[in-house]
Amino acid sequence: MSERCATQRSEGAGRIGRRALGVALGVALARPALAQAPAELRIGAIFPLSGPLALLGDESFRGVEIAVEERNAAGGVLGRPLRLLRADASDEASAAAETRRLVGGNERVAAIFGSFASSVALPGSQLAESAGVPWFELGALGDAVVERGFRWVFRASPAAADFAAVAVEGVMEVLAPRLGLAPGDLRIAIAHEEAPGGQSVAAAQEGLARSRGLSVVERAAYASRPSDLNALVQRLRGIEADVLMHTGAPGDEVLLFRALRDTGWRPRMVIGTAGGYGLAETARSLGDALAGAMSADLAPFAVNERHAPGARAFAETYLRRYGAEPRSGHSLACCVGARLFLEAMQRGGGVEKERVRAAVLALDMPEASTAAGWGARFEARGQNTRARPLLCQWQPGPQGLRQVVVHPAAAAIAEALPRLGG
Repeated sequence: MSERCATQRSEGAGRIGRRALGVALGVALARPALAQAPAELRIGAIFPLSGPLALLGDESFRGVEIAVEERNAAGGVLGRPLRLLRADASDEASAAAETRRLVGGNERVAAIFGSFASSVALPGSQLAESAGVPWFELGALGDAVVERGFRWVFRASPAAADFAAVAVEGVMEVLAPRLGLAPGDLRIAIAHEEAPGGQSVAAAQEGLARSRGLSVVERAAYASRPSDLNALVQRLRGIEADVLMHTGAPGDEVLLFRALRDTGWRPRMVIGTAGGYGLAETARSLGDALAGAMSADLAPFAVNERHAPGARAFAETYLRRYGAEPRSGHSLACCVGARLFLEAMQRGGGVEKERVRAAVLALDMPEASTAAGWGARFEARGQNTRARPLLCQWQPGPQGLRQVVVHPAAAAIAEALPRLGG
């Protein structure tokens, strides 16, 4: 064999060897390496999806789901697609267990959205804080959610004091003038469930009402998950309350109005607080008995679009996505809150907890700039100070009762009716 032939064979074998190595490594030697797809960004979503709070827990989750789908359609966060990990927490124990699962093991989420209920938010957010995972609260009312000195817990939705303020305004600025009475002439009773959210709202209502010169004649608490509220109503009937402010778990409002019917007593007005008071199922259950009832509530879809730009578009998106009308304003509120936090993560330039905190605290949006009527400005403790409930009322319409905004004027689409009943 000539030296030249041997050299050619050696070079050929070298080329073959290099090509084989390239195949083994999954790359082409003569072409640049293909860019890998960006890693997904895992986000937890923990809500009560079973048990007595399941209906509104699922409605809340749907709002987060829509926000995440919108964000993914726009390119995700920081160029990374979002993967939403759904978790069911119906009580404190399951909230703790599901939070541990989301922040550890194979899940290792970048943040957690929750939770509708304070019983879920309090244990869940505490564990998330310990793990250094931001907890984005979208609906729980309890004061303690943002009053424990935590750095990675933020609440987009209104606080208990905000709901209390709207109820008191309802008496002073809406109901009393329409009845031709001075606000102090109306006897106010406050009833609430013995749970963190109910206690927080009731305490704020009592303090604010007394400071505004209203006559608070009773504050009555009842145990969670009652079988009926007849004894409570009999007690309130005995003191001849004119206005009843009520905060309870979803379903408690149905028990309350059934007890009013059974006892044959009706105050001049009931002003509820969110929860089941904004739920279409409540109107179907109670019918005309609910007519006239007011609530300090999340924005419904019968709201002035100038105050809540995009509320109608959200309802249309919801209908296309789920094949039905929204069941309450909770989905809209949770979608708006999730949008705010996802935008903060994008602006922060990273998902490290300090970046996320700085970006959330830097958000600055005026009120009435989102589909829920909220803006965004977060205190150091994590509370959005530009999220405000609205005074709503169930009023008769062509297709039955519907919940409409009656106060403030900028958000209202109807005049308030100063009475209960159809």
